[in-house]
Amino acid sequence: MANHKSAIKRIRANATKRLRNRYQAKTTRNAIKRLRGMNTKAEATELYRKVSSMLDRLAKKNVIHKNKAANNKSKLAKFVSKLS
Repeated sequence: MANHKSAIKRIRANATKRLRNRYQAKTTRNAIKRLRGMNTKAEATELYRKVSSMLDRLAKKNVIHKNKAANNKSKLAKFVSKLS
């Protein structure tokens, strides 16, 4: 266990951030799965905007790599455009 006060605080802060990052990443993955299961273009387009924003936010905070976010957004955009 850390001895310095600042190190103890850093451990607490890291644990909090880790939980928040895991929650946001999991929520985004669930939203992506929900989007892939959609059949109507109108609903999918609306959800795509939200998912795209979520992915950008995760990439900005380095929870996921920016290229992974870009790849996911690209594949989802193709999926939504193919819907009728």
